Amino acid sequence: MKNTLITTSILISGALAFVACGNSKVSNTDATETTTENEVNYLETGKELAMQTKSSLGKYLVQALGEKGPEGAVEFCNTKAIPITDSMSLALSATIKRVSDQPRNPDNQANEAELSYINHWKEATQKGEKSTPQLSEIDGQMVGYYPIITNQMCLQCHGQPEQEITSGTLAAINKLYPSDQATGYSSDEIRGIFVVEMSKAN
Repeated sequence: MKNTLITTSILISGALAFVACGNSKVSNTDATETTTENEVNYLETGKELAMQTKSSLGKYLVQALGEKGPEGAVEFCNTKAIPITDSMSLALSATIKRVSDQPRNPDNQANEAELSYINHWKEATQKGEKSTPQLSEIDGQMVGYYPIITNQMCLQCHGQPEQEITSGTLAAINKLYPSDQATGYSSDEIRGIFVVEMSKAN
């Protein structure tokens, strides 16, 4: 019974870590937009879409973790994270992605414009300033950018190898992500961003 309780506790802790880590928290926006009744607050809409995507990913991550442990959750991310994000894009009628300057999966590499936001927020974080979400209009599309910030639980798969990251988890990461760049983080750092592209209302 004691071993069962210990195992359950570990799984719950790991689940929280991967939910926070795989999606991380999206910073609350401090930006204000003046809108009339018929206008769309794209910054807030994009945030809601990002949060729904985070919730969907988190649900499946917890399931994978409960069935196979942290190594199984890493495997899940390798095969399912991007397809689930893409399916959420279709369901929510928007283009949603997670990108980073230090990606685990090369497909999550930030482009030049996205890197500029990441670098800006990293500088703001170093100064103790908030990382406020941003909105741009690109080719008639409204694009929201939402910082993903690490917390202590994230470090189980994004912290220091052989310290926060166990040898078993590190082995799974190295096997599935030979080009991994997403380790070495501390708490309260910018790990990447959600990018949400929305069609502009006529």
